[in-house]
Amino acid sequence: MAQLLHNSRSTLAKLLVLALSFSNLAHSGGIVQDANGLADSYDYVIVGGGTAGLTLGDRLSEDGKNSVLVVEYGDLVNVSAITEVQGGFQGMNPEFMFSLTSVPQTNLRNRRAGVFAGKVLGGTSAINAMMAIRGTAEDYDRWGRFFGANSTWSWEGMLPYFKKAISFIPPGREVALASNITYDQRLWGNTSRVFASWPSYQYPSTKAIVDAFRAVPGVEFPRDGGEGRTGVYWYPQFSHPQTVTRSFSRTGHWDEVDRENYEVILNSKVTRVLFDGTRAVGVAFVQSEGGAGLATTVNARKEVILSAGAIHSPHILQLSGVGPRRLLESAKIPVVAHVPGVGQNFQDHPTPSASFDLRNFPIRPVRQDFTSNASFRAWADDLWAASRQGPRSIATGNVAAWLSLPVISPARHAEIADALAAQDPAACLPADADATVVKGYGAQMASYAAAMRRNDTAFYNLVVNSGGAPGSSVVSLDGGSAEGWLVALHQLSRGSVDVDPADAWGRPPVVDYRALSNPLDRDVMVEMIRFTRRFFVDNPAMARYEPVELQPGAAVVSFEALSATLPGTVSPTMGHPVGTCAMMPLELGGVVDEELRVYGVQGLRVVDGSVMPTIVGANPSQTIYGIAEKVCLIFESVGYNYRLDR
Repeated sequence: MAQLLHNSRSTLAKLLVLALSFSNLAHSGGIVQDANGLADSYDYVIVGGGTAGLTLGDRLSEDGKNSVLVVEYGDLVNVSAITEVQGGFQGMNPEFMFSLTSVPQTNLRNRRAGVFAGKVLGGTSAINAMMAIRGTAEDYDRWGRFFGANSTWSWEGMLPYFKKAISFIPPGREVALASNITYDQRLWGNTSRVFASWPSYQYPSTKAIVDAFRAVPGVEFPRDGGEGRTGVYWYPQFSHPQTVTRSFSRTGHWDEVDRENYEVILNSKVTRVLFDGTRAVGVAFVQSEGGAGLATTVNARKEVILSAGAIHSPHILQLSGVGPRRLLESAKIPVVAHVPGVGQNFQDHPTPSASFDLRNFPIRPVRQDFTSNASFRAWADDLWAASRQGPRSIATGNVAAWLSLPVISPARHAEIADALAAQDPAACLPADADATVVKGYGAQMASYAAAMRRNDTAFYNLVVNSGGAPGSSVVSLDGGSAEGWLVALHQLSRGSVDVDPADAWGRPPVVDYRALSNPLDRDVMVEMIRFTRRFFVDNPAMARYEPVELQPGAAVVSFEALSATLPGTVSPTMGHPVGTCAMMPLELGGVVDEELRVYGVQGLRVVDGSVMPTIVGANPSQTIYGIAEKVCLIFESVGYNYRLDR
């Protein structure tokens, strides 16, 4: 398949025109424009047409035996901000996202933060940075250990579904040799219509910074970013190899799928899951366009599946009477099932801040030349117009460091691990946290304390060629525009997503990151800043570029001084919300079991990023695809014919 796609470059222009034409038609036959056009019932009703929801809709309908309805809040949007890869953050447009902000963050000087949730068909996969990355093997093995030795939630248990979820297209030979990009196709699949491919160009400046990591003790360079290891590695992006446009759940699991048994209704807000006793039997929703606000119910003969994401899946559960009893009663919501963990365990990837300038960086071109050098820009634009190749084929960058705590903090990692192991878990959670939630948090922290002593979990992420990232500021070249970002991959603090008791149905969910509520997050972030300083300023491989520290400043040295910078500079989010419907045992504050069935009720599952009990040390999109593919095997046990080889 890969060879076929590479041999198709000669017909690229024709393919692009055809692909974009069909994309504009995008499965119009399967979209129900008005709620009055729906059937009374479907085998499966999926709430949310995002990364997981459309994957499930495609898989559950492909044998023709099941009818599937996807109820999506947003619209089907075909605009360049979503489809074009260049400057991959253009999709983060308020038009395509829910307008949500957190409560004031006590430990961040009462600053509020944005809340990232896609509001288009395709969900977050339609607007994210297109980085096709997996976590380390330990990230997934950790999930299974919460259930015991026989769990299939592990690296080995996930790998077949990563391969099922994504078709990998290798980089071009010339670019791979010039940048020393390596890969292992055995770790990837070739049957999906969701693609992980490579830009046809890499800035030579990027390789110079990557090579500087070779001077850092303990840093490894995995052959393929999909190996499940820590280190510095190249990774592909979610782009179609022929059209060089965004490849996401809609293009992979909707646009080219034409089945009478697979329908989507757009612009429809699900208000609650309908229950007969404790069995989910359908959903209620309001269609905001086309249906003129018509309140509608639709029945599910087999199951209701929530795939509304880490913000809205727990919110819908709570509105439906599934959640912490005390919260539901305060909101005057009849309790269907007391599940204390619903909306708890909220996690994201926070970003501490440090910035540096390389004052004498002679390697050209660099990314900033695209905006500052007219001749380079003209060359890049002409090449793109002629062949869809060149610098414009880069989404947000394809290389980063994903490093363990022992590598970034050889002197303090054991001390921090000891302190975490000795913590009272309840002291880092709200005073009214349920005992099961406290116990589950304690189990997570015990796992993290052990991971802090080893090299198999990445706590540190430095992306060095991220042009266009909101707030990117790690490194600038010769005083130019800054790029890159610094990410804490396994925060210790836990937040919440809850209904607003004052007006549960009329107001959006109350989102609280509870940033820095575990004080040891400060220790980890200080060590991240110190390591980044050593990498840029004290690294012999960087000396020739005359590095200078801009922030927090060379004079800010002590733990106390560095820690004092965090409340004013940390962002609690990279737009990677997970964890609020955690897959853990009920006695550990879990919301769903290993088959992603919601505790206390029947006929209801959650399948999206909210089920991750602990966040992966990577952008979550590929993991969410893998979760959706893996759960389809579970449906096979109830009659669905699912095969990994197609």
